[in-house]
Amino acid sequence: MARSDIHRSLFSHWVPVRSHWRDMDGLRHINHAAFLTYMETARLDFYHELGFDYHRWDLETSTILVGMKVNYRKQASHPTEFEVGTRLTRIGRTSFDLLTAVFPTGEESPVVDALFTLVTYNFSRQEKVPVPETFQAKLQPLDTQTLV
Repeated sequence: MARSDIHRSLFSHWVPVRSHWRDMDGLRHINHAAFLTYMETARLDFYHELGFDYHRWDLETSTILVGMKVNYRKQASHPTEFEVGTRLTRIGRTSFDLLTAVFPTGEESPVVDALFTLVTYNFSRQEKVPVPETFQAKLQPLDTQTLV
């Protein structure tokens, strides 16, 4: 799947996000870092759907972000209401990938999309642990090789 093929119908988990005045930079568009915050908000909400508590630091198994590939497609400015879509695209033994995209409300094409790689991790023991089997029910595989 080519990056230009990313569209709304790929996602089933949605989180609404509103821009803030502080999200803009000197060029009067929403700064790239603000989009990462929007996607982090959606990722935490998706974690809850996967069975993680919002207060994950107390859990035996949690996650740690180990990589990301971000594609900024077009500009947006404040005020804008967005919808952030997330889907689980790959599960390995101790890692998994999430595809996330930020869409202006009602639009079919994203402003930005990203592929995040996360590792399931036990912070008490400071080691990787297997991805919970319950994740399989949420898996929606994609040909992520072409998303890079």
